[in-house]
Amino acid sequence: MTKMTTEQDRVLIFDTTLRDGEQSPGATMTHNEKLEIAGLLDEMGVDIIEAGFPIASEGDFQAVSEIAKLAKTSVICGLARANPADIDRAWEAIKHAKRPRIHTFIGTSPLHRDMHGLDQDAMAERIHDAVTRARNLCDDVQWSSMDATRTEHDYLKRTVDIAIRAGATTINIPDTVGYTAPRESADLIRMLIAEVEGAEDVIFATHCHNDLGMATANSLAAVEAGARQVECTINGLGERAGNTALEEVVMALKVRNDIMPYRTRIDTTKIMNISRRVATVSGFPVQFNKAIVGKNAFAHESGIHQDGMLKNSETFEIMRPEDIGLTETNLVMGKHSGRAALRAKLRNLGYELADNQLNDVFVRFKALADRKKEVYDDDLLALMRDTSMDGGVDRLQVKFLRVICGTEAPQSADLILSVDGKDHQVTATGDGPVDATFNAVKVLFPHEARLQLYQVHAVTEGTDAQATVSVRMEDGGLISTGQAADTDTVVASAKAYVNALNRLLVRRERVAPDTDVKSVSYKSVS
Repeated sequence: MTKMTTEQDRVLIFDTTLRDGEQSPGATMTHNEKLEIAGLLDEMGVDIIEAGFPIASEGDFQAVSEIAKLAKTSVICGLARANPADIDRAWEAIKHAKRPRIHTFIGTSPLHRDMHGLDQDAMAERIHDAVTRARNLCDDVQWSSMDATRTEHDYLKRTVDIAIRAGATTINIPDTVGYTAPRESADLIRMLIAEVEGAEDVIFATHCHNDLGMATANSLAAVEAGARQVECTINGLGERAGNTALEEVVMALKVRNDIMPYRTRIDTTKIMNISRRVATVSGFPVQFNKAIVGKNAFAHESGIHQDGMLKNSETFEIMRPEDIGLTETNLVMGKHSGRAALRAKLRNLGYELADNQLNDVFVRFKALADRKKEVYDDDLLALMRDTSMDGGVDRLQVKFLRVICGTEAPQSADLILSVDGKDHQVTATGDGPVDATFNAVKVLFPHEARLQLYQVHAVTEGTDAQATVSVRMEDGGLISTGQAADTDTVVASAKAYVNALNRLLVRRERVAPDTDVKSVSYKSVS
């Protein structure tokens, strides 16, 4: 058993949305957005927030440092590779937290040892030195054996033993590439707890990726085997196929507490709000059929299902929408609706806005209501996704767009684009109105970013429906996504394209000096 024996039902939630989640290609968050998400995680009851990778860039360091100062109850964790510079930098960033933690790691599998050019003994020495250095700085130290599920069991036990003896208080066993299966996940945790000396004095953690679609199942299996910390992200955000989804683990433990008698500290009524905010600031929309937080998670179209729901909601729902922060309302929104009604409606949809934020959204809402007879919930959600909540000013902003379409001549776009506060205008042509619009943007803001994805879907039904456009762009190894909504699909396309460019600029500013990402250069408009 672990040190949690007297609280065997308690599972710690370790959220790494701001670190592992933000490593998703294109998932960029501004400084203020990171502070906002960290605040929401803290309020929701997350036990440990991995705020970032301090040595990666000055921007990461500043964000982690600020989050550490502002956190009220959560442990604030900084990630560090197993070397002195990383560990010292992580400590500098988190040292002002009420409850700081250093998380140091190194890959222990044969593939990772080869990558580092270390044999088993040399790697063991590095693990000892790293954990010892971290523990001399901080009382709370987590050590991770990256790619643990592909590490030889005897060597994995040896490294865990070394980390415990050096002072690690949490031992994380990551399934870094999403390779394992639930039974293996449980057996591995059970074996380490049973066979490593001192295992009863530390907390074992599980960190799973979703490459085979088993991240949540593997995490829950590890918990049943004795792990008492689950590492996860909001919406399952993360590299490749993503990480274990926080909302899935927490709600699984809540709904199936009869067979998994463990509790968390999470206020589940705050799940929907933070899910939507993470989707907005990361640029990664939630798939409609995503468990817990997807648009269709509580939708019923089948006649049999609808009949059952009308008679008893438990017929086809195993949890209540209110459990995750969804509330039904009869308020109808239109051009005559006021600020109070809008605030109440948005609160029911999971958004709590400050006065200045409400004023900005209200202006956008009125403009939308003038173009639509009725504003649906999904319209408001799209409006919120298209609204900046951090008070920052984008370098590029679409001010005016008019397109001319014909059956014979090339399509043209007349665009006014604000670049660093100065308006520029151009007319460009292209193979269709969207292509013409993108060409106009490129004339006013020359760049070499390549469009990888362009996707449109209607938010609601009808000829006045809003269109949500998603684009993904790549430049010099940097990837960024952009989203925007508008009743005019071409306008939404222009805004999404510009949004992606703004995010590329942000990513360029925060790229770590020691990465191999090529320099991204943009020409200024004269």
